[in-house]
Amino acid sequence: MSRFGDFEPLCTSTPSYTWCNLFYRQLRDLNSTIPNLLPGLSSDPSSAPMGINPKCGIPLVSSSLSSLSSLASSSGSNADSSISWGSGNSLGNIANIIACGLSIPVVLALVWFISKRKAAVGRVEMRILISVYGLSLILQILTTTSVLEQGSTALVVLTAIHAGVVAAWFWMLLANGMVATQFVDDGSWASLMPFSIFSAAIFAGTTYISLDVALHITDTLGPPDRTDPNSIRDLKSIPLFVLTSIWPLVAALLYFGLITYIVLRILNERKPFFLFLLSAILFVLGQLAWFLLGRVVCAGSNAKVDGSFINTILETAAIVMLFMGWRSITEGEFSLRFFDFWLWLLSLFSCFDIFWFSVLCSSVLFVSYGLYALCCNVSVCSCFFPWFVSRRGGLVFCGRLKCVGAGPNGCWTVTGEGC
Repeated sequence: MSRFGDFEPLCTSTPSYTWCNLFYRQLRDLNSTIPNLLPGLSSDPSSAPMGINPKCGIPLVSSSLSSLSSLASSSGSNADSSISWGSGNSLGNIANIIACGLSIPVVLALVWFISKRKAAVGRVEMRILISVYGLSLILQILTTTSVLEQGSTALVVLTAIHAGVVAAWFWMLLANGMVATQFVDDGSWASLMPFSIFSAAIFAGTTYISLDVALHITDTLGPPDRTDPNSIRDLKSIPLFVLTSIWPLVAALLYFGLITYIVLRILNERKPFFLFLLSAILFVLGQLAWFLLGRVVCAGSNAKVDGSFINTILETAAIVMLFMGWRSITEGEFSLRFFDFWLWLLSLFSCFDIFWFSVLCSSVLFVSYGLYALCCNVSVCSCFFPWFVSRRGGLVFCGRLKCVGAGPNGCWTVTGEGC
């Protein structure tokens, strides 16, 4: 029976769950004294996917797929018997690698637009928040896409840093909500000092706890009893669970409550509230895709992809909506050329028949833009299966693109088959 602080259910059932990398190293070091701690797909580090004896997981990049069938059917394995591992070599979590790689330019564009808004309230704090999210995307590529061998010191250290960055990011999110109250002057030492000190403290504390869980630096934060196999297999760490699961939830709820109060009660505005609400909805949908759809997608694709890339796309869309909400409650003008540029650039991939790449690339901004259009009175054409949206008229594309050009009002007009 699972208890508070147990990671075993997550590491078994949720593909690409980041913090399982720490427990793999913990079990690997104990496996010499207590056998069979890493059965099934986890038994061979040279091909092991993320997780601890997972039901489905994407094998290490470049590992041979033909050897996984015997591991999946070995004694004690939890692997889904319906998965056909095939032959050849694994590409790792290629879908999430692409999703993260395409999200990084989006983040850079957001940082650039924030920097242009010299008079905006909370500009410095928001720029740091978005920049740290970009850093987390880089770490995500390294820690969650099966590009580094399970149990390796490099993976453990990067995962610990990733945990610290995630925990610190949610403090930065909450701090941005506090800055929006203008209780202290944004960008001043009175704002940036506590912002930086608490961020550094949370980062350092979470990183240390993560390293302690994996490397057994002390006896305090590891399994309660290192001689009891059942206790070890629970993968229990209450401090890590609180900092990586409970704290982000609490911080996100506090931020949403605070920003809702500011927008509806102090500013008496509705449009910004809908933008922040859409950001929250996208974030929740991303988590649901990761935790609930992850294994379904993994098994359905024969362990080629999982729900993590959907989570990345939706999280990045949530960040875009968060930026749009912040923009709407601060001073200055913002041009929708931000979306027009990406519409033109990403549609160009389809003109060169790089269809699925353009679909994945487009989804981050087009989901955000479509939601923005719904709540901000920007007219949007629609059809049964829209991939692309043009601003204030134009056409919506449902199939393969034929041309891209300048339309009326300086908008990009997209024409294609299917509408």
